[in-house]
Amino acid sequence: MKQTTTETAPPIEQAEPIAAIATPVGAGALAVVRISGRGIFEIARKVFRKQGDPAFLFSRSKGYRAHFGSMHDREGLIDEVIALVFRSPNSFTMEDVIEFTCHGGPVVVKHVLQVLLDEGCRLAEPGEFTRRAFLNGRIDLLQAEAIGEMIHALSESAFRTAVTQMQGTLSKRLESMRERLLHSCALLELELDFSEEDVEFQNRGELDEELASLHEELQRLIDSYRNGRLLKEGVATVIAGKPNAGKSTLLNALLGEERAIVSHTPGTTRDYIEECFIHEKTLFRLTDTAGLRETAEEIEHEGVIRSYRKISRADLILYLLDSSEENLSGEISRIRQFRDEYPDARMIVAANKTDLAADASERVQMLRRETGCEVCGISAAKGRGLEGLLHLMASMVEGLDKLHDASELVTSLRHYEALRNASDSLDNARLLVEGGEGTELIAFELRAALDYVGEITGKVVSEEILNVIFERFCIGK
Repeated sequence: MKQTTTETAPPIEQAEPIAAIATPVGAGALAVVRISGRGIFEIARKVFRKQGDPAFLFSRSKGYRAHFGSMHDREGLIDEVIALVFRSPNSFTMEDVIEFTCHGGPVVVKHVLQVLLDEGCRLAEPGEFTRRAFLNGRIDLLQAEAIGEMIHALSESAFRTAVTQMQGTLSKRLESMRERLLHSCALLELELDFSEEDVEFQNRGELDEELASLHEELQRLIDSYRNGRLLKEGVATVIAGKPNAGKSTLLNALLGEERAIVSHTPGTTRDYIEECFIHEKTLFRLTDTAGLRETAEEIEHEGVIRSYRKISRADLILYLLDSSEENLSGEISRIRQFRDEYPDARMIVAANKTDLAADASERVQMLRRETGCEVCGISAAKGRGLEGLLHLMASMVEGLDKLHDASELVTSLRHYEALRNASDSLDNARLLVEGGEGTELIAFELRAALDYVGEITGKVVSEEILNVIFERFCIGK
């Protein structure tokens, strides 16, 4: 995200100097320590010596220039480094910034950071560089959050969606909506100023049409959150079924590793096990649960309760049954019950142990007919039918891997809640307009909607919200 800034841009009021390691902790070829803020050029001058230029001053360096030299503390040489200079306001934080690239040994990096702290820098708090970029107007709050989501993305789709948001596409859409709200608010405020003259600056019919249009746009964004959440957090996929159906075996087979303990003894799994894997660009958050049955054993009973809790929150349920059992009527009844109780979840019936059933194909067809679900015959122990199951799982969430092409996709719970609140305020405003209520009440609801939309991009934001957002960032970002 290159920031275009002219020579006449107003100077940034730079905050106290901060320093942090900007690369992962651990041994590596190279590491980066960055500093930002007021007076960093003088701090850097005390500890850096440019090769071939003993009189070098950072304050005279042009921006985007790299200088090779060495870092020194009071005991002598620390390391040979490259110092990359960014001058305010043309940097990520819009303050003066220097990034020191040194060798990546933990002790080396620690010394480089420590000498900068000794000379006047403060250790940066989590996300403080990005926070300064937001406070100085380099990015809005939504873009700042997108940077964090991009760093922590677990799938290609989540990464692409975060990149799109970081570029400001969704921010522009929200700002356009905010400007329309602001226009309507301004006209209503004028009416309040001239209330004694009974002047109507905003035709109520036109206002109702505008609010209806805005509400429709908000609703589209709200509706996108389900898919956006799936991209960001993964498809919550729960393996459910009776004890000894082969749930743990299936978990291990899908993950390709021995993650869960497998035993022929019923009730081995007492608590859920959760792992992630990616198939066809879609992230699945796979959960193996305790077998579903009535039990008097206290720990197993608690495991069953937790299983149902996970099932109730699932996006996709893999109901696993032993297809070799002689009578499957009980399982069919439970599957039908699941379909009624969890209508929002997609559901696949995995008919396991087909290698032990002589009429496996006929049983699969019968299960499909009796349950109305998608049914896939597998043998988790033998690894048979897993490709078909994975293909079916991908088809159940088809299109998620392409959603990053959509420029407006809500992935954050914070944004989702703010949009819902804004939508509720617009609903209230429309009811007031239709009921012929006074200007002051309508204006109050529109101002509330305006504030809720502004919360997303940071036009309206509290210190508490900023702390919650940036404390999730790593130090150095």
